[in-house]
Amino acid sequence: MSFQFNFNIEETESSAGECEISLSKSTPIIETKDVQPKGFNDLHGSSQKQCMEKNEHGNHGTHPTDGDKTVLCKPAVEHQIPEDVSGALENKVVESSLGLRYVNVSVVEMTLSHSDIWSECVVKKSITSNSDLISGVYEGGMKIWECTFDLIRYLEDEGVNFEDKCVLDLGCGAGLLGIFSLTQKAKVVHFQDYNSTVIEEITIPNALVNCDSDNSANNIDDEPCGKKTKKSAVKPELLTKCRFFSGEWSHFTQLMQNQVPPMKYDIILTSETIYNPTYYNALHEVLQNLLVNDGIVYLASKSHYFGVGGGVHLFENFIKESKVFNVHTLKVHNDGLQRMLLSLAFKNHN
Repeated sequence: MSFQFNFNIEETESSAGECEISLSKSTPIIETKDVQPKGFNDLHGSSQKQCMEKNEHGNHGTHPTDGDKTVLCKPAVEHQIPEDVSGALENKVVESSLGLRYVNVSVVEMTLSHSDIWSECVVKKSITSNSDLISGVYEGGMKIWECTFDLIRYLEDEGVNFEDKCVLDLGCGAGLLGIFSLTQKAKVVHFQDYNSTVIEEITIPNALVNCDSDNSANNIDDEPCGKKTKKSAVKPELLTKCRFFSGEWSHFTQLMQNQVPPMKYDIILTSETIYNPTYYNALHEVLQNLLVNDGIVYLASKSHYFGVGGGVHLFENFIKESKVFNVHTLKVHNDGLQRMLLSLAFKNHN
């Protein structure tokens, strides 16, 4: 049984890689080939100070350097789990790998391309621009990037303890990292992505199909590829552990700090979120303000993202210069584009 995802990252200034991932019960096979660059940017971490700049049309947003287009910041919004589970999973096709189930994103994109009920219209805009990433509009959350599976394998192989932990899946996309921690008996799991469409159409459905009371983690890998979801009950005790948020990072940080009591996490999981160094400050703000003193961050990334200059080594230098966190390399994957797993912990923790 195998699953294949075809996607590309279109970048500025230099060439990027279009990756084909063949996912099986073992290790994904990654092939790369050159594609022509286009626009590649990320507003996940735009600062609140930038967000409050008012443009000439009366909108609050940042002014990108590549032309006159204004990038609008998205306030943090919480999304509720639907009462009608069957409705939320209608027309979804489910696949599985590494003991996790997830909806086929290509089917979701095809459905939304014909009838996009969300005001963001991210699928239509992605198709029109021929890009999986549009700055301030769509941040790639409907794709499953390979570093996610690298991190899941590491967490499982190392037996990382999630029991009774509060976990944040930051820049969650499909939410597989958070869902994995949910299967490992995490106490609380919060999911955050830039786009509300991603949360509603991908992340929440993925949480629902993994909380199916008719299936267990032990037999999920036997699920045939392309099986349509059936009407079924969902374990309420698992879903009550979950909360879902969309919006940019600075607003999300404020929203969590305004909770009573303020929300903090024992473990923060994040994958492929450090591709643009412009927004390292806002990412650092999330980690510094929302991680408990003895908490840990697990981060997965490609070593370098061509066109925007981000990547592991630049991020490590940024962290070291900030003098707040210790950063350690956990694992390096050299098949295809080099990928790395890192951990971060507060320097002042003994």
